[in-house]
Amino acid sequence: MPIRECAPSDFGAMCAVINDAAIAYRGIIAPDCWKEPYMPREELQHEIADGVRFWGFFEEANLLGVMGLQDVQDVALVRHAYTRTAAQSKGIGAALLHQLMQETNRHLLIGTWTAATWAIRFYERHGFRLVDEGRKAALLRRYWNIPERQIEESVVLESRA
Repeated sequence: MPIRECAPSDFGAMCAVINDAAIAYRGIIAPDCWKEPYMPREELQHEIADGVRFWGFFEEANLLGVMGLQDVQDVALVRHAYTRTAAQSKGIGAALLHQLMQETNRHLLIGTWTAATWAIRFYERHGFRLVDEGRKAALLRRYWNIPERQIEESVVLESRA
């Protein structure tokens, strides 16, 4: 598979993939949680500085998908999983998720928008399960650094033990 850890030279392409794919959220997630661009360059730089390591799916020199992995305390978080709109439904997300699962032996957690039902189904197909509402909020507060409003609008999925 054409997957490798992203390098600093991939940064511009990573921004492009994330913001192209995130268009799927426009009009789906709560309007006060949407911004344009969805992930500004400075925010992506901050995420990388905060320890998110990204893997990319490449077709020749073209980056088609990205997915991040971040060790936080005693777990690993799958972060910022995006596939270019034109390349979706071709197994890229599944390949990236499989790669990240091979990169860690920690318990995996994934946060996504409640309204992103396609993302929830994707993770469930790959063996993850939704945590209950009360535990969700506790996990989001413990392992993520996100606003309360985003906690309200999010779900957490976990790898099966």
